[in-house]
Amino acid sequence: MAETINMPKLGFDMAEGMLVRWVKQVGENINKGDVLAEIETDKATVEVESPASGVVLQHIVEQGTIVPVNAPIAVVGAAGEVISDQSPAISEKRADEKPLPTPPAPAPVSQAVSSPEPSSIVHGPSSMIKASPLARKIARENNLDLSRIQGTGPGGRVVRKDVEAALSSNQMSKVEGRPSPAYSSRITSYEDETVQLTKLRQAIARRMTESKTSVPHFYVTHEYKMDAVMALRKQINEYLPENEKLSVNDFIVKAAALTLRQFPNLNASFAGDKVIRHGAVNVGVAVAVENGLLTIAHKDTDQKPLRQISNEVKAMVARAREGKVKPDDIEGSTFSISNLGMYDVENFIAIVNPPEAAILAVGSAREVPVVENGEIKIGWRMKATISVDHRVSDGAEAAQFMQALAGFLENPVRMLV
Repeated sequence: MAETINMPKLGFDMAEGMLVRWVKQVGENINKGDVLAEIETDKATVEVESPASGVVLQHIVEQGTIVPVNAPIAVVGAAGEVISDQSPAISEKRADEKPLPTPPAPAPVSQAVSSPEPSSIVHGPSSMIKASPLARKIARENNLDLSRIQGTGPGGRVVRKDVEAALSSNQMSKVEGRPSPAYSSRITSYEDETVQLTKLRQAIARRMTESKTSVPHFYVTHEYKMDAVMALRKQINEYLPENEKLSVNDFIVKAAALTLRQFPNLNASFAGDKVIRHGAVNVGVAVAVENGLLTIAHKDTDQKPLRQISNEVKAMVARAREGKVKPDDIEGSTFSISNLGMYDVENFIAIVNPPEAAILAVGSAREVPVVENGEIKIGWRMKATISVDHRVSDGAEAAQFMQALAGFLENPVRMLV
């Protein structure tokens, strides 16, 4: 029997998504778990897996369509199966929007030009580039300027076929670079730039504003002795292949997960008149991606060994940066970690990611002068700050959490037994 595939809900605040690309075409065989389509949410471009096996019988929506959550997008069934012709059609607009003007017929693609930042920079105060994430990715890889490409998607949106048409036209030409700054008495005039916010950047702006204005934050900072972690990491990595070596962050993720088992109030979500203490410890790891920040969710972190945590986080981070995350990669975190140590940051504070109750901001592990037993010596130290929702927890509990975290980071062999 034919099965209707619906637009999945990826996150508590997702209301709609844009169907960017069909991976499986009508008439193609598909197995349960195969990627059916790519959709763009506020967070990322996500690969949607088919929940059924069979043949793709129908695409209910076109590429570039904005689809409400749980609305039908495709039908999968047996080969030759007849499906009803009453399948609901989805408009290429939101239900509450006025109809979009019919886009002009595709015009010959204007000369594509190279630019240092082809996917994000638009000249002029009123020009705004509408482009799918896939189109941006292809344009960036081929050094094309999206502002010079005619979009044929909904509302003039530049889609994949527009960029591919530009590539096949062989009409690329060089952009005149801006004059390099020079030390002279003449003042060089530079144009203003209008940078279009991506859906991800818009979502970050909205959610972080909501968090800072509605969540009463407080912060607790602790300095950790990292000598034992650095020594153990070096010893372990001598036995691992290059692509599986452990990072300092792997130890922090594992240590935080084990500590959360002792502090269930921080592995929680605020829900109005109650607090939900989560049974699973799923540590979210903030990842810097193009035009924003994405949090991947590592599941059951407290129950997995360091090497497995490291490999799974690496794989999810790679998918996030390639724009190929799976729904499970970015949903379900119960506590988050944001680590800027690789940028030589000493200390910072992070904004709580609702509905989670807390987030840990981690700085660099540094060799610094320290005083021990009245003597000055060189030691490894790292500062971390926990941001907590004051509706869920209080300062004393957060301070105790940070002390308990030190028990694992300063005696890391506890994470191996």
